[in-house]
Amino acid sequence: MQVVLTGCAGFIGSHLAKRLLDLGMSVTGIDCFDETLYPAALHREQLAPLLQHPRFRFVEGNILDVDLLDALTKDASAMIHLAALAGVRPSLHQAARYMRYNVEGTQNILSACQRSGISRIVFASSSSVYGSHCAVPFREDDPAVLPASPYAASKRAGELLCATHCDLYGGSIAALRFFTVYGPHQRPEMAIASFAARILRGETVFLHGSGESARDYTYIDDIIDGIIAALDKTSDRSLGLRCYNLGGERTTTLRKLVSILEASLGRSARIEWRPDQPGDVPVTWSSLQRSRSELGYVPKVDIEQGIHRYADWIRARLANTF
Repeated sequence: MQVVLTGCAGFIGSHLAKRLLDLGMSVTGIDCFDETLYPAALHREQLAPLLQHPRFRFVEGNILDVDLLDALTKDASAMIHLAALAGVRPSLHQAARYMRYNVEGTQNILSACQRSGISRIVFASSSSVYGSHCAVPFREDDPAVLPASPYAASKRAGELLCATHCDLYGGSIAALRFFTVYGPHQRPEMAIASFAARILRGETVFLHGSGESARDYTYIDDIIDGIIAALDKTSDRSLGLRCYNLGGERTTTLRKLVSILEASLGRSARIEWRPDQPGDVPVTWSSLQRSRSELGYVPKVDIEQGIHRYADWIRARLANTF
């Protein structure tokens, strides 16, 4: 299988590219090294091992470049679209830019697939589409019409574009709603990465709200398992658009998360409390009934195991900096 993978140098994308190659597939990756959330040097570091593989081809470029997308998809058999501007908080200040990349960019991907005859598509959505007004645990059949940030709205818009694409042109699209993915090489501004680095350096950890907000954290290996299962599922020509939650099916409060990090790192956190931030939701929690039934998705790494693995990785990474 020849797979086009957008966002191949990102956290999830670089892990996924390696798994696809390990499974014997050929991968054409595209990335633009956007620095909205972290330096391009970290993207390039994650990409470097992939460049040595004979079945991996990398093209530096942008999903707003329609001609480039047409060239990349010409001989491909499947598309995995991960590229996006991520993050709730920066989207509050760059809403128009987020819409251009995440909405217009997604439409460009879908149009390129239509012109190239690619009928198998995996689209990276987000648990943020549920907002703060959906019943928990979140189920895929919830209408999800009240996203709480421009980022969340852009991902819900992407899902709707996928639905329109399937109605007009057919094909099979699996839209994957990721729940707070973490693990080695995760984005440094995300809570687990930021908290761990600050604890190890003896710096203050800034926590927002009461500490009772809760997230469904999902280890990167489980997410990759889910993406591969979803790619397999798109071989079903009758799928149309199907949304799937990929989460851990368990919530962890902010206070508990810091406690697990302290235990895994063997150090205490210096905490400063701050008010809630706009765009944040009180809880995310995945129902995996559909994903378990249709994809065979079962998360294997719980939060304690995952944080322990991440603690080992970040200790080694920061060994020479503190």
